[in-house]
Amino acid sequence: MDGILALALENLISPIILFFALGFAAAFARSDLSVPEAVAKGMSLYLLFAIGFKGGASVAAHGVYATLLFSLLAGVILSFLLPFIAFAMLRMLTGLSVVDAAAVAAHYGSISIVTFVAASSVLSSAGLEFEGYMVAVAAAMEAPAILSALWLVARAGGPNGHGGGMEPGLLREILLNGSIVLLVGSFAIGAITGADGLSRIESFIVSPFQGVLCLFLLDMGLVAGRGLRETRGLLRPGLFVFGVLMPLTGAALGLLAGLLLGLSTGGVVLMMTLSASASYIAVPAAMRVALPEANPAIYLTLALGITFPFNLTLGIPIYLAVAQAVTGG
Repeated sequence: MDGILALALENLISPIILFFALGFAAAFARSDLSVPEAVAKGMSLYLLFAIGFKGGASVAAHGVYATLLFSLLAGVILSFLLPFIAFAMLRMLTGLSVVDAAAVAAHYGSISIVTFVAASSVLSSAGLEFEGYMVAVAAAMEAPAILSALWLVARAGGPNGHGGGMEPGLLREILLNGSIVLLVGSFAIGAITGADGLSRIESFIVSPFQGVLCLFLLDMGLVAGRGLRETRGLLRPGLFVFGVLMPLTGAALGLLAGLLLGLSTGGVVLMMTLSASASYIAVPAAMRVALPEANPAIYLTLALGITFPFNLTLGIPIYLAVAQAVTGG
């Protein structure tokens, strides 16, 4: 327990967490501090590009082997499975409708790439290496949860009680989501060009990375703070409990998967983080098309206002401490 508290404290005073806290506090204080939308979009593109390219270059250095393929399969299975657990938990803890519960569940089966990047940063600071192909696992976990959520609604008779299913073109929209395209594309280019390609652009994607991440999390803090401030009446105690309990449940399954796969300590931490995070980019866009009846104030505030801050401040240190204790790393 002392080790977890020490890690949490160390993480809390890191620049990326403090900038997130600054944005969160500024939003609650109703400050006019803001990050222009175009700048925020540019920073998100940069982070996806950098993490994808570095992951691909790492795979090029170590080669493709069975563990990579099994890790991808495990990620897809977890993404399909987690929404069913989240849905059951929501129906027990809250009074959400089937549609709202399914929409929320989809977010918790998919992943937050920024949480993944933050965990990668913590591992690098701690001197722990991890498998570069975990970037590909993150990309593979984006979409399956959406299909699970749609199946849950269809099983219940659809949003209007008249059956439900996949909207024409939705799968294509999910797979061609900008964040997935850039992440997978950058990963592929990094894998093709390898160490030589990385050395050519290292000054752009390595040194500035931490600074850009700090500014991006400042913006995330502003968004999360405003969302939580404006929707406090919607978030009943059961939803707060879910927002913390579900990531811990997902992390436990990620730990089991990482151990079965034989991942390094850093790889196990990232598998736990992916399983514990909640999407607030790809899935909300899909839910607007697939389940327009679902209330975005609920699923966005849960993912971005509760689970995201929990993972940044306490979750990642807990996952790291547990992974080190179990693997001996």
